[in-house]
Amino acid sequence: MELINLLMTGFSVVLQPVNLLYCFVGVLIGTMVGVLPGLGPVAAMSLLLPATFHTTPVASIIMLSGIYYGAQYGGSTTSILVNIPGEVASIMTCLDGYQMARQGRAGPALGIAAFGSFIAGTLGVIGLMLIAPPLAEFGLKFGPPDNFSLMVLGLIILTFLTSSSMTRALMMAAFGLILGTIGLDNISNMPRFTFDIPELLDGVGLIPVAMGLFGISEVLLNIEMKIKGEVFTSKVTGLLPTLKDWGQSIWAIFRGTVIGFFLGLIPGGGAMLASFVSYAIEKRVSKHPEAFGKGAIEGVAAPEAANNAGAQASFIPLLTLGIPSNVVMAMLLGALMIHGVTPGPLLLVQHQEIFWGVVASMYLGNILLLLLNLPLIGIWVKLLKVPYSVLFPLIIFFCLTGAYSINNSSIDVVIMLIFGIVGYLMRKISLEPAPLVLAFVLGPMLENALRLSLIKSRGSFAIFFTRPISATCLIVAIALMVVPLLPWLRRPGAVLEKEDTT
Repeated sequence: MELINLLMTGFSVVLQPVNLLYCFVGVLIGTMVGVLPGLGPVAAMSLLLPATFHTTPVASIIMLSGIYYGAQYGGSTTSILVNIPGEVASIMTCLDGYQMARQGRAGPALGIAAFGSFIAGTLGVIGLMLIAPPLAEFGLKFGPPDNFSLMVLGLIILTFLTSSSMTRALMMAAFGLILGTIGLDNISNMPRFTFDIPELLDGVGLIPVAMGLFGISEVLLNIEMKIKGEVFTSKVTGLLPTLKDWGQSIWAIFRGTVIGFFLGLIPGGGAMLASFVSYAIEKRVSKHPEAFGKGAIEGVAAPEAANNAGAQASFIPLLTLGIPSNVVMAMLLGALMIHGVTPGPLLLVQHQEIFWGVVASMYLGNILLLLLNLPLIGIWVKLLKVPYSVLFPLIIFFCLTGAYSINNSSIDVVIMLIFGIVGYLMRKISLEPAPLVLAFVLGPMLENALRLSLIKSRGSFAIFFTRPISATCLIVAIALMVVPLLPWLRRPGAVLEKEDTT
């Protein structure tokens, strides 16, 4: 009963005209971002974050959240009609969605993607509502050593699950931690790594860094790649799936929802990993695995359900423990802190209107997305035909305007451009920006937790291993770092054995 009352409080917040407008704008922009290849939710959130400075924290987070889970909806449109994933979590949808479009079944593919996303998103919000309060209560038991170890574990898990090598991901995380130390030291108040530049005394801003890494670099990469995709059909009919389609898809949707939700809780998991795993499992349990990749509707339903459930679940560690599970959540963490709100166990006590307002907005947002996606398919198809020669200059213009408007400082513009080039070069040599941004956001909190722990223990690092929660997190983190080394450690022995037999 208490949960129902709190949820009603959330709806009283989100149904205020301003918050309702921001919810609508967020999911609409999120859908558009998902539809347009080459522009992800992180870049869109970076561009629009300055626009939220003059509104309330709850309206800001409602809009930014809507962009994230709205992009999961929109990504399926591009994947099915153009065979280009509009969002990275929609890669798996291309395999069967585009084949269905080629067979004249673009309508059912888009329909099951929308309905599957709605079902998974709604169930994901219910899971968020049920799990978050007890997890936040458990988080109240955390002290500085536990927080430090948990953040270390989150960074290690993210690097462990990254698509590139773990060594490269750790390098990026270390770079992010160094960036986070730029500015005044919190204890001694001495400048660090500022190079006598007064604008750096407050540190490097998250928004210019994110805009550069995910906005400018994406534009440079896409201009170089010259993405071209032929829209397979301009007129989509039969959007409502048949009973046969539902019979083939319903269990795939529920399996994808469960898989996506639990993978969304893991740092480094989220929507992308959930869609890959759910597709693989669905193909494994199917009675007709040979149909996958040739237009199986389950191959559309499962990953679309998984990426939406994963997107909703990734809010849980951020809002209850203050630990972002992916780079999108790191952006939301930065947005909350800019508005003077610290996410974590006390959020549900001190800022109930924010937590329950966001939860209620997700229910409403999922309904809006279902109502928006199907009727607006024709508009999204026309949007796909916008020339990139028009789209990309607009993105760069918004990046420049947004970076300058933060502090009315040209230094922020320079930082954004520098990181745009850095991000472009990183992608060229297969270095991922996600560990860098996550470490950059967590860096100051990680340092504060470390220092408070050492002050409490009078300089003894044993405090991290004498507390059960902290020790468990560190042991798991160490194990994850050792696991990739095991094949490397076995290799010399194998070589010697081979040489002895010759």
